[in-house]
Amino acid sequence: MLRFSEEIMLLLLDDRGGRFIDIPTASFEYALAGAVLMDLALEGRIDTDPERLFVVDPTPVGDELLDLTLTQIKQSKESQDVRYWLKESVARSEDIRTRSLSRLVDRGILQQEEGRFMWVLRTRRYPVIDNKTVREVKLRIMDVLLSDEIPDPRDIVLISLTDTCRILEGIMSARELKAMAERIKQIRQMDLIGREISKVMTEIETSLAMTFLPVH
Repeated sequence: MLRFSEEIMLLLLDDRGGRFIDIPTASFEYALAGAVLMDLALEGRIDTDPERLFVVDPTPVGDELLDLTLTQIKQSKESQDVRYWLKESVARSEDIRTRSLSRLVDRGILQQEEGRFMWVLRTRRYPVIDNKTVREVKLRIMDVLLSDEIPDPRDIVLISLTDTCRILEGIMSARELKAMAERIKQIRQMDLIGREISKVMTEIETSLAMTFLPVH
């Protein structure tokens, strides 16, 4: 099973050219930060209340992508809210990105190639080896958005997270996004992932939404 951060990388991959779709840095960093917290919630490791995010099960998941953040929360001497831990996770977003890409390469889904851009800037391309996996993530999300079927709980989380962080704006046209706006809204309102997990997801989404509010 891929983690949310790995699925986000695949959603942003232009599988024809092996490079990633350009989206605002903040959107990308907060999406990865939120992805780790969402996975910890689904693993039953964290919970929230209106004032704080806290550990309910300190047992390591056995996944370095998640356990680093779990340990950080567990060892905190003071209680902190969701926004605090999102910002802390954003601080290691580059590490999350690197680890996610390495895992996709190790699994044989992507291949890493070093190159030169205009013979000066070093670039990395990630040509697709396992195109089925890449397309499966993208097609799965599009199938959910284009149907009336009840989605899988993980798809609810992934669509909610990518919509909140405005990643869907980067991978869909304005016309597609407008046509699917009601369906996206409907999916985000679904409560099919358990009361406690839904509560965590709502807190994370609310904090992310506040991050992307325009400044007047």
